[in-house]
Amino acid sequence: MQLKLLKMMVRIRSLEERIASEYSSQEMRCPTHLSIGQEAAAAGVGLALSKKDVAVSSHRGHGHYIGKGGDLKRMMAEIYGKETGCSMGRGGSMHLIDREVGFEGTTAIVGNSIPVGVGLGLALQAQKRKNISVVFLGDGAVEEGAFYESANFAAVRNLPVLFVCENNLYSVYSPLSVRQPKNRQIYKMVQGMGIKSIIADGNNVEDVFKAVSKAKAEILKKKQPIFIEMPTYRWREHCGPNFDNHIGYRDEKEFLRWQKKDPIKIFSNKLLKNKSISQAQLEKIYLSVAKEIDEAFDFAKKSPFPKLNLSESTIFAK
Repeated sequence: MQLKLLKMMVRIRSLEERIASEYSSQEMRCPTHLSIGQEAAAAGVGLALSKKDVAVSSHRGHGHYIGKGGDLKRMMAEIYGKETGCSMGRGGSMHLIDREVGFEGTTAIVGNSIPVGVGLGLALQAQKRKNISVVFLGDGAVEEGAFYESANFAAVRNLPVLFVCENNLYSVYSPLSVRQPKNRQIYKMVQGMGIKSIIADGNNVEDVFKAVSKAKAEILKKKQPIFIEMPTYRWREHCGPNFDNHIGYRDEKEFLRWQKKDPIKIFSNKLLKNKSISQAQLEKIYLSVAKEIDEAFDFAKKSPFPKLNLSESTIFAK
């Protein structure tokens, strides 16, 4: 499992770094919200789930889609606006879906997917399935009424829902200090809503994997929702491929402190030190991922654009 966790993080970052490097070519005509620096949460959660578990995410959902088993070729085709994309080229970066692996979609509206994920949990409960619904959200989404209504409903109805809050400290350009009460911890606030809530290191992929594996088992056994807060940090701008430490809302010193917590570097060094992996194996992972990404971009660029006369019924049938 350690090698799977490492490779998944490398896939997520390598793909997003490639998006960042090629974005200026103007062929990707949709906004992109990159999660570089936050790979541990996406990889650890995704690999703790089965294909029959379902998940929804938000505007920063590339890593969640990939971690849940989403197809890189279809993802890139979608970002390029091509017919072979996972939303047939009509959704772009913020509307990724792959129902074959239980990824039920992302949305551009903050908090919008939370009630959808809770509704999926209600469906799982009604169908008496032994699976859970995972709702990825950010720290900004806990300021939305949809979160409180959905969390309350999940608690009252004892739904098999896991709320995963990636707390990266910022909502666009606003830090927690101007949005939420001083010294408030999100997971403790959620505890007051009658939901078991814990915190896991969002930059430690093993910590995330163990926390989610345990939470899933407990949700299914005790028939109750659980909330996990995962502190982490995005390296690049809120929306786009660039770094933005110079514009005033955060500074370079803060970025460098978090960069030292690089989840991939820390985990790679641990595996090398413990001799769980060799340098040659590590290089092989990067080479295989690079090949996979080359193929995904090649597929996307060569794919056709959608037909203008494609009916809605055909789209939804897909």
